[in-house]
Amino acid sequence: MESTTLSQNPGRPGSRISQYLALTKPRVTQLAVFCAVIGMFLAVPGMVPWKQLVGGTVGIWLTSGAAFAINCLVEQKVDARMRRTAWRPSARGEITSVQILLFSALIGGIGMWTLYTFTNPLTMWLTFATFIGYAIIYTLLLKPATPQNIVIGGASGAMPPALGWAAVTGHVPGDAWILVLIIFVWTPPHFWSLALYRRKDYENAGLPMLPNTHGEKYTRLHILLYTVILFAVTLMPYISGMSGMLYLVAAVLLGAVFLAYAWKIYLEYSDALARKTFRYSIVYLSVLFAALLVDHYVHALIGM
Repeated sequence: MESTTLSQNPGRPGSRISQYLALTKPRVTQLAVFCAVIGMFLAVPGMVPWKQLVGGTVGIWLTSGAAFAINCLVEQKVDARMRRTAWRPSARGEITSVQILLFSALIGGIGMWTLYTFTNPLTMWLTFATFIGYAIIYTLLLKPATPQNIVIGGASGAMPPALGWAAVTGHVPGDAWILVLIIFVWTPPHFWSLALYRRKDYENAGLPMLPNTHGEKYTRLHILLYTVILFAVTLMPYISGMSGMLYLVAAVLLGAVFLAYAWKIYLEYSDALARKTFRYSIVYLSVLFAALLVDHYVHALIGM
């Protein structure tokens, strides 16, 4: 999950704690952890044991924050050239590269230890692989090299539900990978909506984002195509038997609104519309996963 920051105040620096907290991209981390927790609850018919719930949540939170800190470290100069990210303490030079590296190593190490101690080795190694996928493969290799960076790199950002599932059960079945697939397909229309109205930022930063390399019309078409695919993919939990009618209705209604936004972007683009689509995409994913959780426990109660 790439940065979903909607607005930030680039004014005077905050406290030292808030500066370090900013490196972890709290809003993005919260969405990732939310999806991981949903995965935990969907993995069991009843309540998640407290040890796995707390240990898994804290461990995934800390390791995700460590990955985002490395992202800030690598992209200090790029962030400084973009209005959306110039406020970050790493871009402003308020925290040194060594301090960022040590901070990432500290919270990442604690996160890995927490996962190993309170969940299981599989969760720790999957989370570590996700860390490498985002901090190294995506940030260092893919993002500056290809306009398909967000598609390929989206695999690491889509992993939280699988991590949560593994934290509780010690394995990752097909249902968990359906959740991963939903986030994977959601990522391109979500992020390309942002890239459209922030295309000048990416041009200034020299990053090969799709609107800059292939043009606005091409990007608008791909947002629409991926949203159509997303609509179909979100039906898979119902088709597989993971969810019931309550989730299906929510998925169809939420998806119809997302499709309407994507269709409008394709037909008559405006930066304001792209901004609304981006914001809706965050609400969409959150409500979709919440509906999946509610549906899960409604069926558990009916089955009692």
